Amino acid sequence: MSTIIYDARRLKAYGRLEELAHVVGRDEAYVKELWKALVEDDELMKEFAYFLDNHTLLDEMKCSGYGLTDIYVWLIERFNLMMDYGKNGQECNKDALVLDTFLTMAEMKKNPEEYVRRLERGEHMDRR
Repeated sequence: MSTIIYDARRLKAYGRLEELAHVVGRDEAYVKELWKALVEDDELMKEFAYFLDNHTLLDEMKCSGYGLTDIYVWLIERFNLMMDYGKNGQECNKDALVLDTFLTMAEMKKNPEEYVRRLERGEHMDRR
């Protein structure tokens, strides 16, 4: 008989990710994509677990000098620009942007030069 080892913290994190994604209107495909990115990157998972526990970003992990807070702020500024606002009001779903921040960081770690270029030039990160 083999021993089954599981990480209860990861199970809890997955459940909370599903709940948060549901609340902000993200579908199951989004949850799976973000979860895969988290599971494949221990640093990102640590950051996500910290966020779930503290409702703020730990911001220890950096990619080419940029942290999660940098990406989060960039996403908020992008939202404000797209909505033609000078401020982020109730329309700005900050919980959804936090999830997007984690996913964007995972993508940035795979292609840092491209994302640094986009951040420094102020280009939209969804443009390829």
